[in-house]
Amino acid sequence: MTSSPFVPGTSVRIDGAPGGQLAGLTFAAKDLFDVAGHPTGGSNPDWARQNPIPTRHAWAVQALLDAGCTLVGKTITDEVSLGILGENAFEGTPENPAAPGYVPGGSSSGSASAVAAGICDTALGTDTGGSVRVPASFCGLFGIRPTHGRLDLSGMLPQAPTSDTTGWFARDAATFARVSAVLLQEPIAPALPTRLVVATDAFGFADPATRDVLQPMLDRLKRIIPDWREDILAPPGLTTWSRAQRTLQPVEAWETFRPWVERDNPRFAFNVARGLVLGATMPEAERGRAALVRREARGRMAHLLPPGTVLALPTTPFPAPRTGLPLPELEAIRAAINVLCAFGGLAGHPQVSMPGAVCDGRPVGLSLLAARGADALLVATAVALANESETA
Repeated sequence: MTSSPFVPGTSVRIDGAPGGQLAGLTFAAKDLFDVAGHPTGGSNPDWARQNPIPTRHAWAVQALLDAGCTLVGKTITDEVSLGILGENAFEGTPENPAAPGYVPGGSSSGSASAVAAGICDTALGTDTGGSVRVPASFCGLFGIRPTHGRLDLSGMLPQAPTSDTTGWFARDAATFARVSAVLLQEPIAPALPTRLVVATDAFGFADPATRDVLQPMLDRLKRIIPDWREDILAPPGLTTWSRAQRTLQPVEAWETFRPWVERDNPRFAFNVARGLVLGATMPEAERGRAALVRREARGRMAHLLPPGTVLALPTTPFPAPRTGLPLPELEAIRAAINVLCAFGGLAGHPQVSMPGAVCDGRPVGLSLLAARGADALLVATAVALANESETA
């Protein structure tokens, strides 16, 4: 079933500070962010009941309020962020306004749905293994996974701390830049990258139809960054990197939620429980191998992305799948999506997903990565590409 993007039975509105640089804008917050006086539920039936109500706002919520942005609600997520498609067995699946009948992407599903529907101007999400990038692609939005460790994550429910980030969405480039300047605490200057790398292995992994519809966006990107070349993102294979992230992330998730699980025996949907069991039973040898792959991935991406360089790839290998697919089909879909998202958690580089392509009537995003700390450069490039699209 599809539902409203907001957590059922909740009503949250907090006016932003008057006169701030985001005055007049509204935002929603994924139900992993603390809002003082309101439960943080994680879209799980037991988390809020078994954990205290927060007494202060999460850092990201407070930053937007201080900048004048008004909070209008808390949004549904995959249970405690353990999902990538946005389907929630307890609170429902938020509608994908850009592709009704198809998943919105997760775990920041409700936040993406609310922005895509025009209910709010921007929304907070989290991204550990793709949870902002995927819904941005599926719902036709701008979305960012910032440099890992750059933002203050206080008041944000963790999953896998070595991969967790706060991210956000917007429908248009101008709003995306305004919000990014506040949360990155850095002006979005009009400077552009000097070099572009096109990840041939990532484009090769995407479905042919997705590659075809992203090509015009890539061509426009080449016009604004004429110095470009093709290269391999992951010489050992994207699936090797993906396997490493799918080892490390569940292990950390189990370590995060283990005290709660062992104390309270909470309820989970089958697929969420299965993921936690996977993390709990991961062999130590597999963890060690994955840690070495992470080290390799970080070295490779640092080599590919010196200052002034951006790398382009499809955000997802295909547009949004239908809602309500059987579990065996969903497992294969999740695995394929992870192949194009794993390096976010492995290496921690910033990534922006940009809208502008439609495949079989559904959006699909083009992504840019840059050197660690070059988040503002990515946002500026996204704005430039959007302007190029308007004048092309």
